[in-house]
Amino acid sequence: MMKEIQNTVANTFLELADALESGRFGAVKVAVTGIGSEHGEENVLQGAIMAAKRGVSVYFIGSIDVPENCGVTKVEAHDEDSCFAAMEKLLDSGEAQAAVAMHYPFPIGVATVGRVVCPANGREMFLATTTGTSATDLVEGLVRNAVAGIATAKACGIENPSVGLLNLNGARQAEMVLKELQEKGYEINFAESARSDGGMIMRGNDLLKGSADVMVMDTLTGNAIIKLFAAYSTGGSFETVGYGYGPGVGKGYDRKVLIISRASGAPLIANALIYASDLVNGQLKEKVNAEIAAAEKAGLEGIIAARSKSAQAKDSAEEVVCPPAEPVAEQIAGIDVLDLEDAAKVLWKEKIYAETGMGCTGPIIRISAENLARSRELLAAAGYIEEA
Repeated sequence: MMKEIQNTVANTFLELADALESGRFGAVKVAVTGIGSEHGEENVLQGAIMAAKRGVSVYFIGSIDVPENCGVTKVEAHDEDSCFAAMEKLLDSGEAQAAVAMHYPFPIGVATVGRVVCPANGREMFLATTTGTSATDLVEGLVRNAVAGIATAKACGIENPSVGLLNLNGARQAEMVLKELQEKGYEINFAESARSDGGMIMRGNDLLKGSADVMVMDTLTGNAIIKLFAAYSTGGSFETVGYGYGPGVGKGYDRKVLIISRASGAPLIANALIYASDLVNGQLKEKVNAEIAAAEKAGLEGIIAARSKSAQAKDSAEEVVCPPAEPVAEQIAGIDVLDLEDAAKVLWKEKIYAETGMGCTGPIIRISAENLARSRELLAAAGYIEEA
């Protein structure tokens, strides 16, 4: 027993001496898996050393030798399975406070928030989300992605992050849910598109310029976009820009595991390790719990449930016949493409002729000038657009 105590004391003093010598006293400890990279373990190790020079204490999990006094501690592993097992052990024991890996099996309800550098101006932006699945329903997923993105941005020091929804399927419905949450007390700072028509629905230009601190999108879109941001200057085979796909975020989830790609290069891997350190220091888990609690206090679950019930009712609605055609010179925008046909049937049911189409900013319903005001009232009452 005495010998174990002596060893523990000795190890403590050795760690203290190393920290004082390297200047990393109190540094966040982050593990990174080295095996599986398309560019080899050396590439991952280089990224680990770069992060160590910037104040992160790194555990490199792999098979190659690590230079002495570089701020990186080697953990032996010889294949991807042993890498994964070593990473889990480091996290479970608390030796590592976070980890960076090339893949990880997140449960449903957890999705990753990426962090990119916008090419137009070098501004940083969070992409919510880039891997995983926050919800199986598209609109619900976008809403939960927004909450996850806000929490992650706050953990990185942005006190009141602006939020934009990329102009994709489900965005208009998600916008209405988020605005209803805001009306019921959830604090959310909506971004404004840089395009002349403004609004929180973001366009491709806004991606390049970083018009929002948090850009909300479905995971598959986010995954493609973050790859473009990371490797647009290298032809795609070597990701150099940004911080990777980010941490898994979800209700009750406390594992700090951040994802990078097998194509990630050393500069991006270094940034991913820095991102992990930022999230540990910024108390990501606490920020996520607080943000979800605030959204739920404003009625998040009830709003989502009501929307789902409404969607089921629409699916079982009776067949509606289109009224006789008439000239349609006006249009109503702001309807989600997934709801476009159902929205038109709301007007048909009231004997208003309407056509569906696609305008330059997204889906539209075309109607006559005489029916414009009445159509807006009907669509707002049915929940397809916001009230004027």
